[in-house]
Amino acid sequence: MNLTKRFYALNLLTVLGAVALTLLGSVIFMAFYTKILGRETRLDEMARAFEVKRSLQQIKNEMQPYTFEQLAGAAVQQELSLRARASGAEAVLVKNGEALYATISLNQMDLAKLLLLTDNTPEQDSLVIDGKTYFYERITYRLTSGTNGALVLLAAVQLNTDFYKLLGLLAAAIFILSLLLLNAWVSYRFSKAIIRPVARLKDAAAKISEGDLSGGIAEEGEGEVRELGKTLEIMRIRLKESVHLQQKYDENRKFLVSSISHDLKTPVTSIKGYIEGILDGVARTPEKTREYLETARSKAVLVNTLMDDLLLYSSLDLNQLPYHFEPTDLARYFEDCAADNQYEFQQAGVSLELVAELNQPVTVRMDRERFKRVVQNILDNALKYSDKPQGRVAVILRETRTSAIIEIQDNGRGIPESDLPHVFDRFYRVDAARKNASGSGLGLAIAKQIVEGHEGSLWARSEPGEGTRMMISLKKC
Repeated sequence: MNLTKRFYALNLLTVLGAVALTLLGSVIFMAFYTKILGRETRLDEMARAFEVKRSLQQIKNEMQPYTFEQLAGAAVQQELSLRARASGAEAVLVKNGEALYATISLNQMDLAKLLLLTDNTPEQDSLVIDGKTYFYERITYRLTSGTNGALVLLAAVQLNTDFYKLLGLLAAAIFILSLLLLNAWVSYRFSKAIIRPVARLKDAAAKISEGDLSGGIAEEGEGEVRELGKTLEIMRIRLKESVHLQQKYDENRKFLVSSISHDLKTPVTSIKGYIEGILDGVARTPEKTREYLETARSKAVLVNTLMDDLLLYSSLDLNQLPYHFEPTDLARYFEDCAADNQYEFQQAGVSLELVAELNQPVTVRMDRERFKRVVQNILDNALKYSDKPQGRVAVILRETRTSAIIEIQDNGRGIPESDLPHVFDRFYRVDAARKNASGSGLGLAIAKQIVEGHEGSLWARSEPGEGTRMMISLKKC
């Protein structure tokens, strides 16, 4: 229930509670007044009053079918007299300001009071005639001559007005006091459930606006206030995460600039040095000049590769590189990959073999061109570190119930345990001497980004001196 409905519901319950307490207080007062003070006659008077009222209503219902002309007849008047006498009531038939028939003697003043009852004045509970209190009922007739007629039924009752006045004052006092107390309780509840939590939310929002995101926002209050607190807490957490992420991006950017500067400085310095050597005449022979130029060209190629890898990694990191996924037969795809790299491996004296341990054809969804970059980067690393006389690289295909597993295994020098958790970091090289590195340092980082873009996983297992195993997991179609 929302706060508006709760507010109206509580106010309605307040009024109903005040009425219930008033009735309860009145009953207790009457019980105290009659039982403890010995005033049982007050209850008897009340019971008799209700009985008289019911008797008058019964007589009125019995006389209702008769017309005014019939009531003026002797037979009906006789029946009316008997019925009224049996109930201890009186009857008066009035027409044109005169009493045509009456079972009670009336003076002029009393008759005037009865005549007022034949007008369209509001009906009262009782009236006083000759010093006595009477309950009454009336039936009013509009006669054809344009005059008014009425049958007035009277019954004398004895009422202690002081008692009823006291009861009325007490009931009014109980009602007002109960209403005030219940309203105070409702105000306290709303203050506890709404005003205080809103004040605390205001303070929390002020801290957030000042950049202080350390303090949590408690979910308190009721209804919309509680939901507001929950929403503000979610907003605070997301703002804190965004600030942390921004700080991380800033740190990454600084690291990126530092790493790029370092990796670009070495080949650019080499290019500059070789060109200056040519210009200064250090390379005196055509063969030496060609050697210098070839070295400068290879360093320029390295710079170009670094820039290409950096642009690719930046696009992957910002999720700006589109993928074109299509169902692909795993075994056939890696047969093509092995064939594309076979010549290069043969030239390096390293064997490359494909081992398919699949029970049946396995299909995965992949971007074939992007995934080739993953395979190429891993194979390049495997070839680079295969420094044994009988170098061997194997691409092994396996499957589980839901995934395809690609393992690229080499028998090279392996990766030290301390370096293994960092091999997928940007610009991280296992070689301590970065200046001797021929790659960009982004190959495995790019491979990991592309695999994760395929909703897959890439991880490494290695033992120094035994070789390295790169494992890729992809979902099967």
